Amino acid sequence: MTDHPNFVEIRHAQKSFGTVEVLKDISLTVERGQIVGIIGSSGSGKSTLLRAINDLDPLTGGEVWLDGVQVNQKLPHRQYEKHINQMRQQVGMVFQHFNLFPHMTARENVTMAPMMLHGLSKEEADKLAEEQLDHVGLLERIDYYPSQLSGGQKQRVAIARALAMKPKLMLFDEATSALDPELVEEVNQVMRKLAQEQMTMIIVTHEMDFAASVCDRVLFMDQGVVVEEGPPEILFKNPTKDRTRAFLRKHLEGAK
Repeated sequence: MTDHPNFVEIRHAQKSFGTVEVLKDISLTVERGQIVGIIGSSGSGKSTLLRAINDLDPLTGGEVWLDGVQVNQKLPHRQYEKHINQMRQQVGMVFQHFNLFPHMTARENVTMAPMMLHGLSKEEADKLAEEQLDHVGLLERIDYYPSQLSGGQKQRVAIARALAMKPKLMLFDEATSALDPELVEEVNQVMRKLAQEQMTMIIVTHEMDFAASVCDRVLFMDQGVVVEEGPPEILFKNPTKDRTRAFLRKHLEGAK
C-alpha cells in the first residue's frame, strides 16, 4: 500500500437492482484523516454507496479505490476472494444493528477476527480486546454477553470489534438510529474521540447536529445522486440547491 493522496476514491459509481437505479454516476474522494458525513432521506442510496466501498454491495458500474488500490477488481473467483479479504481487513464497518454474536462475551466478540485473520494468540487477542473495550469505555463489561448490555453498549462493542482489526478507514451506517435517544450520545462520543485521533471516517447519519460538529464535509444525497456537498457550516446554513433546502428544512425543524 502506498500513501495515496486520495485515500478513498469513488469513480462513476453506478448501482442497479433490476430496473431500479440506486446510484447514478457518483464520484467522490476522501482524503486521509478526513471525516465525511452523508445525509439524505431513506432510499436515497446512502447505505448502498457505503457498502460499495468494501464491495458488500458490488457496483454495476464504476470503480472504488482505497489507498491507491482498486477494491472492486474483476478477478477470477479465488484471486478475488483473497484480494477482497485483504481489502476488507483495512475497513472497519459499523451497522445500524450491532451484529454481535449473542453466545459470545464482549471479549470474545472482539478477539475472534484478530485471532482468525491476523493469527494472534489468545493472550495477544485478550490484550487487544482490553485495549479496545477500554477505548470505548467498556472495559468493566468485557465479560458480559450482549443480552446483558444496553443498545448503546452493544454498539460500542461493535465499534471496538471493528477497531481491533486496526482499520485504515471506518464506515458508520446509521450507527445510532436503532438506539433509544438517551443512548445515542454515548456512541457519538466514541465517534468524536476517533475524529480527534484523525481516523478517516465516512458516516451515514440522520443526526444533523452531530454531522455539523464532527464532519469536515457533508454530502446530501437524493435519488441516487450527490445533490450538494460542502463544509457543514456552509451546507447547513447556506445550501444552494432547492432539494437540499427542502430536506434540511424538514429535518432541522423536526429535530426542534
